[in-house]
Amino acid sequence: MYNVELSRQSQKDLVNLKHAGLLMAARELVEIIKQNPFQNPPPYEKPVGNLAGKYSRRINIKHRLVYSVHEEEKTIIILRMWSHYE
Repeated sequence: MYNVELSRQSQKDLVNLKHAGLLMAARELVEIIKQNPFQNPPPYEKPVGNLAGKYSRRINIKHRLVYSVHEEEKTIIILRMWSHYE
């Protein structure tokens, strides 16, 4: 099992998720990646650009959970939980 840490941005995103009614969907994804950040399904993607080297999973059609995996420490850092297209 991996430890999960939230970035400052993802902590702010929690407020938006709660207001949008997506908090439970995000929590379910976090529980999945805690067990295995590379589990498929649900599918993950590898973003490009400034998020290259990270992983992304859909919370819904617009919003994604973006995270990085630090295998040596068995740690996952959640970077964003809101739209990364803004």
